[in-house]
Amino acid sequence: MLAGRAGKTAFLRGWLRIKRYLAPPTRPGGPAADGLALRLPLPVKSFSPALLGLSLLAASALNGCVTARKYDDLSARQKADAQGKDAAERQLRSTTTELQKASDELAQLRLTQKRLVTDSAETGAAYRKTRSLYNELNSSYDKLLKNSDRELANKSSDYNKVAKDLARREAELGSLEVNLQKSKAENDRLAADLKTREARLTELTQALADKDKAVADLKARVSKALLSFNSSDLQVKLKDGKVYVSLSEQLLFKSGSTKVDPKGQEALKKLATVLQEQQDVNVVVEGHTDNVPILRGTAGMSDNWDLSALRATEIARLLTTSGVAPERVTASGRGQYVPVAANDSPQNKALNRRTEIILTTKLNELFQILDGNSTAPAAPAGK
Repeated sequence: MLAGRAGKTAFLRGWLRIKRYLAPPTRPGGPAADGLALRLPLPVKSFSPALLGLSLLAASALNGCVTARKYDDLSARQKADAQGKDAAERQLRSTTTELQKASDELAQLRLTQKRLVTDSAETGAAYRKTRSLYNELNSSYDKLLKNSDRELANKSSDYNKVAKDLARREAELGSLEVNLQKSKAENDRLAADLKTREARLTELTQALADKDKAVADLKARVSKALLSFNSSDLQVKLKDGKVYVSLSEQLLFKSGSTKVDPKGQEALKKLATVLQEQQDVNVVVEGHTDNVPILRGTAGMSDNWDLSALRATEIARLLTTSGVAPERVTASGRGQYVPVAANDSPQNKALNRRTEIILTTKLNELFQILDGNSTAPAAPAGK
């Protein structure tokens, strides 16, 4: 039994020795493929085939005699060797990948180096050109620096002139600002005054329109009242905003007389009736003659002026006795001096021998507006 155990022990030792020398070599510093370090520098060829065969035969013969513990140890070592081999292969693949990546980076760096070399050449040329320009600029700067004192003195003189001119203009601007404020205040006052005047003008325009309407209505009423008289003896017309009632001598008087005929009195009474209804109408009676002198010895008259004045007074008296207020009536004689036609024919002389009754509407409202305008403060004359 002891001899059997000794044989098994010798066999295992020989087997481990063979396995150690048969294991592949490892890199320096790296793990062994089977987990065992190569300790003896003996080559595999130093073992004879006979010895190898004997060892294998002995391993087969003794296989069944190996203890379970030894077998487990061998299995564990074999498993560790397999794991080490897998780790080495993974590391090899990783190292190969890193090597390829490093090779690519090296190629990229070489391209970059080539571009940098090219850029360096261009940069050098640009630098030399810039250096040349710098030298030129430096030379120009030196020249300018030499002339700077004189130019600075000239610029200082120009600056002083500009400063004085600016101060003068600022003073002018201040004066203009004051004048502008005064002008603005004056414009505001004138605008207010203009607004007031426009309001008065509107009132005046309306008053004139009312006056024109009143005159037109008066003419219409007078014309209607005197419609029964011959147009050759009596005419009603508008002139200068007034109503003119022109009565011929044939209708009113006999030649050289100052007494009104009955037919003329009838016309005057009808006119007085209209005037009584128009209390705001003033009456002016004007007597007119031709240029034929009156007969000598006519009582109370020395010329046509007397004749025209007496006839106007007689007509004014008839109007007042017919109801027209005396304060509204004015009589005047114009003689031969305001003819309507040349005194060169009997027909024209008959036209000039007339009495004109001028009817004028009272302009109290207009006068009040005009008085208001005249009392308004006048705008000061422009400076």
